[in-house]
Amino acid sequence: MEGKLTGIGVGPGDPELLTLKAVRAITESDILILPGRSRDDCYAYRIVQKALPEVAEKEFILVDFPMTKDKEVLKAAWEKTAEETCRLIDAGKKVAFLTIGDPSVYATYHYIHRLVEQRGKKAEMISGVPSFCSAAARLGISLGDGEEQIHIIPGSYGVEETTALSGTRIYMKAGRELQHVNKVLKEEAACREKNGEELQVYAVADCGLENEMVMRGLEEWPEKLPYLTIAIVKVRKI
Repeated sequence: MEGKLTGIGVGPGDPELLTLKAVRAITESDILILPGRSRDDCYAYRIVQKALPEVAEKEFILVDFPMTKDKEVLKAAWEKTAEETCRLIDAGKKVAFLTIGDPSVYATYHYIHRLVEQRGKKAEMISGVPSFCSAAARLGISLGDGEEQIHIIPGSYGVEETTALSGTRIYMKAGRELQHVNKVLKEEAACREKNGEELQVYAVADCGLENEMVMRGLEEWPEKLPYLTIAIVKVRKI
């Protein structure tokens, strides 16, 4: 049997958003790769378990990727995971790497995907519902109308440089840099008000999970928010 790696997007949190294709791939897999220090610590696993309780019987391995911007430390962790994945593929295993949201959007999975392909192994991806699409649905807002541009931005990198962008700005995983993002957006809101513009700011934390929080306006942001917080910013003429 030919082994392969499949990166499976499990959506943002609501188990009902898990696709049929994802369920089939998980069911047919031989072993799961779960990012986290324990199985129950893995967001993606917890989402799947609610939709597919029998996943608890699956063999799995844990990979604990460091939360750092040190490229050498990250590269070493990716290489180690890729090597282990390739050994499983060589043994004929169907390996399923579970990742929240979609595997093509700011997902650690894709670093592993590239490394596995570079080693001549088969790797594929299954789309999941992106968190920002689910957040927009939860808020009941459009991300893009007409000729509006949509910008997807990592919340922990260079927020100041994004305030001049037109259209809709989506800050991914903004919770870790909450206070900084909040400060930058408040300053922008004050400047735009002088120019006859209103900054519309929305945020959804842990979208689709039990402790989900929905916020409209910067004044609703608490002092702390979870890592998985999506901020959506739009500009409107007053």
